Amino acid sequence: MRNYLLSLLTLSVLFTSCKKENTVWDTDWSAPLINDSLSLQNLVNDSTLSAVSGYYVVDLHRTLLDRGVNDVLAIPDTVINKNFGINFAFINVPPNYTFFNEESENDLGFADVELKQIIARKGFLDITVKNPVETKAIFNVKLIGVTKNGVPFSENIVADAGTIGNPGVVSTSIDLSDYSFDLTGINGNERNLLTSKVTVTSDPNGPAVTLTNNHIVKVDVGLRGIELAYARGYFGNQIVSDTTDFNLEVLDLVESGTIDIPGSTIKFEIENGVKVGATGLLTRLSSENASGSIVELAHPQIGTAFTLDPATGGWNGINPSIKEITFDPGNSNMEAFIENLGNHYEAGYKIELNPWGNISAGSDEIYPDSRFKVRVEANLPLSIGMDDLKVRDTFPVNLEQTSSSTRVTKGELLLKARNAFPIAANVKLHLLDANHAVLHTVAGSEIIQSAEYGSLDATSGLKIQDSEVKWLLSDQVLDDLNDIKYIIVESIFSTPNATTSTNEQFQIPAGAFLGVKLLTRFTTENQF
Repeated sequence: MRNYLLSLLTLSVLFTSCKKENTVWDTDWSAPLINDSLSLQNLVNDSTLSAVSGYYVVDLHRTLLDRGVNDVLAIPDTVINKNFGINFAFINVPPNYTFFNEESENDLGFADVELKQIIARKGFLDITVKNPVETKAIFNVKLIGVTKNGVPFSENIVADAGTIGNPGVVSTSIDLSDYSFDLTGINGNERNLLTSKVTVTSDPNGPAVTLTNNHIVKVDVGLRGIELAYARGYFGNQIVSDTTDFNLEVLDLVESGTIDIPGSTIKFEIENGVKVGATGLLTRLSSENASGSIVELAHPQIGTAFTLDPATGGWNGINPSIKEITFDPGNSNMEAFIENLGNHYEAGYKIELNPWGNISAGSDEIYPDSRFKVRVEANLPLSIGMDDLKVRDTFPVNLEQTSSSTRVTKGELLLKARNAFPIAANVKLHLLDANHAVLHTVAGSEIIQSAEYGSLDATSGLKIQDSEVKWLLSDQVLDDLNDIKYIIVESIFSTPNATTSTNEQFQIPAGAFLGVKLLTRFTTENQF
């Protein structure tokens, strides 16, 4: 509007610059604000809405929990420090002489977990050796029971000659991807033990040297960034408990009224893809609407623990055990839950691994494809009945008139609607000042009529009803244009039967749309 007034001012100056008397004339302005078509097409096939037999169905799929092998078992970074020295004053070391040879078991320190075997998906082995002997030393590091493609792990590292004060130091990192680790120790009946064997040999081509009890040879072996592909053992007693919330922001706008939705179902699915016994528990499922009203879903299974059997299968495929809990109008207060029109939902659950202890004798297993999942699915035919469902939303506006010689004397908003939804709407405008105080309320001249009152369109196969709604702006409204800073659009929806005018349920046809053209019509008085 500001641009229109500036244009009028410019024209007025050009045509009246030689006159002494004021010139007054009226100008009619019409401008489009919105020309759009609203539909549900962009939601189809997004796992929220689908079209079935020509009508829309809400088909909601949400994953609340998805945990894999590295969520169930975390391998901490671990460093094993080995110091080698002799127990007597000195020895003479000839070339190619192995002066240290030690095999040892190293506890990886897993709390409450007893692992027999793991396979690394990725990770690194960091080795640092320090040689204080005055000849080159060949370090051989073997990890007993650690193999890749059947080949045992063995790494040779050559460190330059050094002194006690300035040893020869070498560091290297080895990619452990796809390595298998036997953690049962030297005797094969332990848990969490990584067996290593380190030998240190003098340079075959070097000089003979003297080794004293002050010469300390050091080897540091570290596991870093290990992520698992597989594990076997006892995974301990673990509890995963959470309350997940999610919002439907569009329902923040619902203020009052009722909605009638047909019988629908919500299904919780708890999947155990790990070969370990577990129990599950749904603690709550609640719906809170914009008015603060909370409806808790009531069902015998909520608050009652259930058993999750171990998965079956192996490397050729995992067959998870699945627990399904279905809520429908026959076994719960589903209709009240849905019709609460919640904009905030909370779902609580608890899963406990090995609640009965190590009853598998250390035979828990988890594979690359193993998952613990909690999913929720809702199937709801989009057949809706509305009875004075009130929705309000607030928008900032700037209607300020900046020119003292031009003012709006008449005004209206005109909406041309083409409606293929079986829903009628009565729209009011509340005009607010900067403090959100209501200055004026403007009612529409007509309602946006339901498509049930329209005729069948041969091209789309939909019933379509055309409507035209005007919002007349009174002199009082026009006098306050500069003070209007916000507009509340209040829509009251209903689903009337075209024959009886009684509100009832109607299915939403696939392809339904609301075409809207919103225009302004203003008459301005221009005086110079």
